[in-house]
Amino acid sequence: MPSGPRARAGTPLVPDATGLELTAQELRDADAGSILGTSFHRDRATLLTNPAAVKEVLAQLKDKGYTFLSSLHGVDYYPEEPRLGVLYELLDMERVDRITVKARVHTEAAQLRSVTDMYPGADFPEREVYDMFGVVFEGHPDLRRILMPEDYEGHPQRRDFPIGGEPV
Repeated sequence: MPSGPRARAGTPLVPDATGLELTAQELRDADAGSILGTSFHRDRATLLTNPAAVKEVLAQLKDKGYTFLSSLHGVDYYPEEPRLGVLYELLDMERVDRITVKARVHTEAAQLRSVTDMYPGADFPEREVYDMFGVVFEGHPDLRRILMPEDYEGHPQRRDFPIGGEPV
């Protein structure tokens, strides 16, 4: 029997590796090109999605019970390509379950559709990812810099950003 904070009496950890593959297959059945891969590492279930289908995948997961967006953040995977990643951490509060949805985009075409209409809490995190990594969220109601000045050039969390920044 599983133990720990996510386990309840008689309730297995979901999705486990098999549950993750079943979830991925359901999403593929709805849209064949939506899921590019899966990863289950250290009890963390991750779906790698096609960037064009990330909003539809999140909508389907929301319908399955993942109604809370606990985190949205950016990652620079330099030197790997596609280089930029956006990770969405979703929670199912009924089953006490978590799943990560990852979309990776190239720096030249760093665009994803905004999910602020489905998850209002995505507003500031999307702005931060835009500000720090340069990922543009199409359809965001107020996409502008949140940490850096509006006239600032570049994206400081990218690994190719010059060390030392601006002289003070």
